[in-house]
Amino acid sequence: MPYDPTLARLANATLLVPFESYHAPRWVLEGLADGIAGVCLFHNNLDGPEQVAALNSSLAEAADTPLISLDEEGGDVTRIGQARGSDYPGNAALGAVDDPELTRATLRSLGHRLAELGFNMDLAPSVDVNVADDNPVIGTRSFGSDAELVARHASASVLGLQEAGVAACAKHFPGHGATSQDSHHVLPRVEAEADLLRRRELLPFRAAVEAGVRSILTAHIEMPGLGGDGPATLTPHILNDVLRGELGFTGTVVSDAMDMQGVSGRIGIPEASVRAVAAGVDLLCLGRFVYADQVELVRTALVEAVREGRMPGERLEEAAARNAELRTWIRESGVREAAVPASDAVGLAGARRAVRVDGDLSSLRNPYVVEVDAPAGMAVGEVPWGLAPWFPDTERVSPDTAHADRLAASARDRDLVVVVRDAHRYPDAQALVNRLLSDRPDAVVVEMGLPIWRPGCGAHVSTYGAAHVNGLSAAELLGAPVEAPAPRVN
Repeated sequence: MPYDPTLARLANATLLVPFESYHAPRWVLEGLADGIAGVCLFHNNLDGPEQVAALNSSLAEAADTPLISLDEEGGDVTRIGQARGSDYPGNAALGAVDDPELTRATLRSLGHRLAELGFNMDLAPSVDVNVADDNPVIGTRSFGSDAELVARHASASVLGLQEAGVAACAKHFPGHGATSQDSHHVLPRVEAEADLLRRRELLPFRAAVEAGVRSILTAHIEMPGLGGDGPATLTPHILNDVLRGELGFTGTVVSDAMDMQGVSGRIGIPEASVRAVAAGVDLLCLGRFVYADQVELVRTALVEAVREGRMPGERLEEAAARNAELRTWIRESGVREAAVPASDAVGLAGARRAVRVDGDLSSLRNPYVVEVDAPAGMAVGEVPWGLAPWFPDTERVSPDTAHADRLAASARDRDLVVVVRDAHRYPDAQALVNRLLSDRPDAVVVEMGLPIWRPGCGAHVSTYGAAHVNGLSAAELLGAPVEAPAPRVN
């Protein structure tokens, strides 16, 4: 079939693409000039503030206000803090404090940081209601398990980010908090009645819509209680009748990454992309590794779907128009200052307020710190966590009871501190901690995930997250000689 430049440009207008390096390759710059809506950056594109600002400047010059986005939630999921951890507490910590004005100020400060680096869209906040203790993909990314609390902070987060001129993107619609599987690998299914789903999962999204959120990101999950089969990303009823009809959302619908197995594992990325746009997705977040050749396959699939009558051309036009409206909002919001300046200290202040201590945390004598390792989820990636920056002789071990005798011997005549992360999800970690506590019941346990499992110990410290500022706030309580460093990007 002959090349159709109009259809190709409309298809481009639905694409949010990744790329390989610290510099924008030619195919990206030319693609932006030819109508690609924008880019999504990951840690492989970020190597310090000067490089990031220069990269984003080059991207901004390639077109009129392209979308320059990333996944920056603060807390455990950070891109600009990948090197040492985030300067902002995550949602679980903010939910534990439950001060919406703190949440708004925190996200406003984060938004200012992103805007200074040249970003204009943030694929955050996560407004999932985390009701499954074994949820492998949400956890501390959620404000909590109470829908009303999550809704309060969903609204505050949206307001904060967008006051900084950065478009917010509430996720993962219609709600990933009741799943026990990770949609990066499989297609999770939520079995619940429609009434419960509307009262629980949908409530925070309704709050985000009422706060004026500019975009909402879909989940690759099945939720039959809301109607329709297959992933929500590919389900017209959920995107049109529920999101747009019931909740009244008029902004940009963004897909979660199209390279995730939950949406494209069986049918491939190009076909999944066609079905997503046909279902009501306006902007395709293609994922991390979908580069030039695969982007071309997606664009071709969209054009051919229109030519073959599988998708009306009006659907591409509608999607392109919504994405253009988003870019117009960004362009106009960038010329005005936020009403309240951002504070670099707000992140640490929030982390300090979130810490909870159960038991007697008296002055420690030459503490011996043991960190029990835990795997990083796909969304989190390899981000440093723990107390080692403040206790230099910290030892990190695998969750294996074979270490117990040696660790107990090393801690003799010293106070023992054991650091875990989401120990409730890892029986081996629990076994090792219990072995250590059988010898040292006076030990301090620091939980840097969700404090669902609480062993009997001398004192239990909950940070509600593993960001750099969460670690610093715990280290202060444990008596480490710390000075709050100036926040930095990488």
